[in-house]
Amino acid sequence: MAHPAQPLPPEPSPTLSPASEAVTPRFRFLPAVNTWKYHLLLATVAILILGPLGGVAASYMNFSLGFFVASQVLSGILGSVVTYGYGAEGKHGANYMQTMAASVASLCAMSVLIQAMVWLGMPQPPAWQLMLFVGCVGMFGVGVGMLYTPLLVDRLQLDYPSGYAVANILRALTDKRLLKASIAKLGGGTGLGILAAFLTEKVAAVAALSVSSSTVGAGMVVGSRITVPAMCMGLLGFAITPFLQGIGWLGPDDPYRKIGFLISLAMICGAAMVDLALLAVQAVARIRSRAQAPVDDEPAWKKVNVPRLIAWVVGWGAAVVVVATQVLNQPAGFIIFGLALSLLFVLINGIAYGISDNNPISSAFVMSVLLMSLLGLKDPLVGLMASSILLISTSVGCDMQQDRSTGWRLGTNRVVQFRYQVLGIFMGAVLCVGLARVFMGAYPVLSINQLDHPDTQVGQWGSAMTYKFVGAIRDLGALSEYKVKALLIGLGIGFTMEVLRKVIRRHPAYLRFVQGSRRGFAAGYVMDSVVLPSPYAAAFGGFIALPATLWFGVGGVLTSLFNTFSKRFTREPAPGEAVLPEDMSTMSLVGGGLIAGESLFYLFLGLFGLLALLN
Repeated sequence: MAHPAQPLPPEPSPTLSPASEAVTPRFRFLPAVNTWKYHLLLATVAILILGPLGGVAASYMNFSLGFFVASQVLSGILGSVVTYGYGAEGKHGANYMQTMAASVASLCAMSVLIQAMVWLGMPQPPAWQLMLFVGCVGMFGVGVGMLYTPLLVDRLQLDYPSGYAVANILRALTDKRLLKASIAKLGGGTGLGILAAFLTEKVAAVAALSVSSSTVGAGMVVGSRITVPAMCMGLLGFAITPFLQGIGWLGPDDPYRKIGFLISLAMICGAAMVDLALLAVQAVARIRSRAQAPVDDEPAWKKVNVPRLIAWVVGWGAAVVVVATQVLNQPAGFIIFGLALSLLFVLINGIAYGISDNNPISSAFVMSVLLMSLLGLKDPLVGLMASSILLISTSVGCDMQQDRSTGWRLGTNRVVQFRYQVLGIFMGAVLCVGLARVFMGAYPVLSINQLDHPDTQVGQWGSAMTYKFVGAIRDLGALSEYKVKALLIGLGIGFTMEVLRKVIRRHPAYLRFVQGSRRGFAAGYVMDSVVLPSPYAAAFGGFIALPATLWFGVGGVLTSLFNTFSKRFTREPAPGEAVLPEDMSTMSLVGGGLIAGESLFYLFLGLFGLLALLN
């Protein structure tokens, strides 16, 4: 599994300490920390300004570009402006606001599901029914995401590169000491990210390179032991593409990832089976020894009430079934199947997101359609509604995990952060349906099924994500045998690789060898990166195009080279000189800046494009 390049012991949360109550804001008009007025200020700004801002941009981007950029970075920056008067304590308030705003944006991006219903000629339920359904699924999804947080964030310590970047931004912007020490690296990376995104949009030669500054930045954050396996998988897929085309698994012009994403998802499933089995064994051992266990010393900011959380998931899952069956007249069986798949894929996609900063929600959607085809479903409306449960859950659930990773680095109260996310779901459910109706009403071309009318001049409304969803739904009831084989192959590869890694990496002789000399270290690096890499890391090479995989690898290699050679020039800090936390290293700051820069560019590009259309 992936661990942070620079492990960070989470900070004690001032939010819960008695001292936090005594924090005096720099400006008299600001309410005291942790009072109802304080939370009212944060919630008002987030729900009325930051959330709708990110939601409109996310919806527009999905309709036009076919992908969306969550608003964590922009919301974090603007939220830090609001909480600047609280000093270093302000990072928690800014984190609450970006959490709420990101929830709104994640749900608004799901407006393409309503567009897919229109493309397929399905009857449109009343708006309130769709809002109710989307809201219930969103509540279920954030609960599932929170349920997996102790595993993915605390135990496995996945990086979640964008969450890493947001944590660094919030710390830097609310703490003058950290800002002075990090502004050049963070600001320089952000500037480079904006410049690279601009050149990609405006210069054909740069666009031809398929470079993405956020992809390079994510690679810089996670390091080469994660990025090199993904790069190797992408290259392997490219090499075997002619063979796959020859046996009919790919068309003459199809890239490897058209079948590779199935293999990669199954690889993650296979590896997760091993890890979950080990965790179950450990859980049983812990329960048996609970009587002899020491008093729980888990910090207060990290604690959640697990029984209540399970009740939340079960309760909202039941609400989804009731709304789907009694209000929308869907069959209970496939709705429950969609909920069950969500429990699996919020974990799987969360692992992929935590390692590579890529949440393969569309791949999970297609996978759910394939599995329902295997069960004999042929009704496209039922398939879309059941698959939308998975799509929404993986979107908001994995977003929940990323926000918790930011909170883990800051020491932010998880229960309070969860409440802000829930408020964001309410607003997001309303805006999701409302924005879909507004956009398709204002621009009728969005209602034209581009699969049936490929020659339609759509302008900037490419709707690539909707195109993929509708294409998958049309395959219901026609599951190809080779796709089943691809899934089984991926499952076997992931399971076998993870078992071998667990056995070899725990063998005393192997540990002594890789830790005993430079030669052993080099051998261990080759083993982890090329010979027997993490299936989670390698799987990323099947989700995206080969150029993006290569740029991801470049970012990780740059970090490894910099860390290796910079050790020769490291000096002790001078007396009184600000010292950054360990995880605010040079490469993490620059990489986070690259992610932030590209996110800001495309977010503003979406907003400007929307304003231009309105004018």
